[in-house]
Parts: sequence; structure tokens; C-alpha cells
Amino acid sequence: MRSSFATQAQTNATQVTFYFDNGQSEAFNIPIPAATFSQQLPQLLAQPILTFHLIDQTVIVYTAKVMKVEVKPPMPQIQGEGTFPNSQRVTTMQRGATGRFPTE
Repeated sequence: MRSSFATQAQTNATQVTFYFDNGQSEAFNIPIPAATFSQQLPQLLAQPILTFHLIDQTVIVYTAKVMKVEVKPPMPQIQGEGTFPNSQRVTTMQRGATGRFPTE
């Protein structure tokens, strides 16, 4: 059974991972519910920089260098053209197995 703190932390925080064009990545927990973050995401990515104030430092992300953004928990409220609901990620092992084993 989860504590009320864990449940509250999950619903009131969003984990964002940025993947950069140089192959590095950086993840942040931000104290914003995913539904609120999803509404702000287009405007955030249009900014030239994003600033994250941490307890011990400040991190500035140059959005022009971001190649991919992953967000947890999922944000199904993002809909429209270019959005693919009910998608599944295919792992390297799954790709490698395609065609090698009979599926029937």
C-alpha cells in the first residue's frame, strides 16, 4: 500500500527528460502536475532557454539543442495532428527478433 505522500508526489510532480543533439540527456522532477505541464509544453519549447532552479545549482537548457523530450506520467490530453494514441515503444531486442521467429 502506498503512502499518501507518494501518491501526492506522483500527481503533483512531472519528470521531464531532455535528450540533446550531442547524445547526452538530463532529467528533472518539476513540481507541476502533468496536465498543467502539457498545456505549457508548446510555449516552453518555443523559448530559447529553460531555467531549472535546483537546491544546489541552476541549470539552463538551450531548447535549440534538444532533440527529444520524455515526460512521466503520460500526457494523454495532448491530442491532434501528429499525435499517435496507444503507441508502444519497440526495443532493440524486439526489432532484432522480427522475422527470425515464426509468429503464428
